Amino acid sequence: MARRGKKKGRPISGWLVLDKPVGMGSTEAVSKIKWLFQAEKAGHAGTLDPLASGMLPIALGEATKTVPYVQDGAKIYRFTVAWGQERSTDDLEGPVTKDSDQRPSEAEVLALLPKYTGVIMQTPPQFSAIKIAGERAYDLAREGETVDIPPREVEIGRLDLVVHNADHTVFEVECGKGTYVRSLARDMGRDLGCFGHISELRRVEVEPFTPEDFVTIAELEAARFGEKGDEGSETVDEVEKPIDFGAIDALLVDTSAALDCLPQIAISDDAATRIRLGNPVIIRGRDAPVEAEEACATARGKLVAIGAIEQGMFKPKRVFAG
Repeated sequence: MARRGKKKGRPISGWLVLDKPVGMGSTEAVSKIKWLFQAEKAGHAGTLDPLASGMLPIALGEATKTVPYVQDGAKIYRFTVAWGQERSTDDLEGPVTKDSDQRPSEAEVLALLPKYTGVIMQTPPQFSAIKIAGERAYDLAREGETVDIPPREVEIGRLDLVVHNADHTVFEVECGKGTYVRSLARDMGRDLGCFGHISELRRVEVEPFTPEDFVTIAELEAARFGEKGDEGSETVDEVEKPIDFGAIDALLVDTSAALDCLPQIAISDDAATRIRLGNPVIIRGRDAPVEAEEACATARGKLVAIGAIEQGMFKPKRVFAG
């Protein structure tokens, strides 16, 4: 008889709203969190460049099924544009490609902001994860190729000037999915005739999460290993005695938080059992919606499924473990 492989990790579920430090990549951050929680599965909801800091929502276990809803949420960034230079990567990482002695006045910057508010066309940076003929743009750019990336529609809810001086301007932007803040810096610099690039970037919010949900690596390590913070070199397979994960698990946000944007339907335990078997159920209650393209079913406050409501019947599309 074939030997069954040992299942690695814990079936822990929820969202960890990481305050990612500068210098750490998104994939590295996910690996770190997965290891700290010894989780079976983990993924993030929207890449954050290594040179950027701030909110990186990381889904564990069943929460990975809700990643698209967080990816589609509005995001808020605080960023600094350094005037006078354009760089190949549109941030500090790449070499200078254009420079200028000209610097914009605060009035000139303010006058430009309406152009970058609302639905606009934006060309992603050469160094981006956009796929061109099946290859990532940043891979082609690193090989020295000039990539022809078509502009695309993005939505800017607001763009505010926070602080301005001769060489730098600090902005705050609220934007939708697919917006590149580096492109904003590049395009504003070109419009102002002085060039510009991102010198500092921090993501402060990803809907539905807020800064109150932030957790740092240091806080996670303290919760996982205690005051000494001695990580050792243990892996899931090397652990021989039970570990108390209570303190670190308490830092998670419930999986259902990602679905606040959907209608919430409370169902009975019997209905939850039928839904988890893939069966539709009739939605009861005076205020229950008759039709909804997507809705969230819960039993005793626990997430059961995402589905559609058609003619008063909930039809599950994605079911969550009980």
